[in-house]
Amino acid sequence: MAATGFPVYADIFMFVDSEGTLHFTNTQVSYDYKLYIKEYSENPDKFHVTDRYDRLITEAAQTYEVPFPLLKAIIKAESNFDPKAVSKAGAAGLMQIMPDNFKNFKIKDPFNPWENIMGGAGYFSRLLDRFGGELPLALAAYNAGPGMVDRYKDIPPFRETRNYVKKVIKYYRFFKKDSI
Repeated sequence: MAATGFPVYADIFMFVDSEGTLHFTNTQVSYDYKLYIKEYSENPDKFHVTDRYDRLITEAAQTYEVPFPLLKAIIKAESNFDPKAVSKAGAAGLMQIMPDNFKNFKIKDPFNPWENIMGGAGYFSRLLDRFGGELPLALAAYNAGPGMVDRYKDIPPFRETRNYVKKVIKYYRFFKKDSI
């Protein structure tokens, strides 16, 4: 079902209670637990990949004429394939759609993978058209809003947006190579 290029590793946390008993866990369940062993990945460039939504991504890619690996890269960057993801700003679902856009994108349930992917893909397709096919500008607009890209006539000078564009392009290259 899910392919993974993500190395499995776990940090170990330790806590000594008042009776001197040692307790170990792989998650810091309270501030009493201190990092005991830090396990480092042998290859930090590997990351979790899933094919769970490939059929839906393919349908959206064909419907909106956006490359499959690009849509998959956006989903990876936005939600890491978590259909229940919600950002601090309130963006929801796989493609992190803002609530103000649900109606515009014909989304009744932002946590429905099909609705979310179709809505996000349609929106991204319009951004690509609006910015003349310039991928970095369309990605920046997806992240910061098209008004910000219009205002700066370039990728806005926000660290988050610049990092987002780089991240999606990195994932896009990975998924493009992976689909050959």
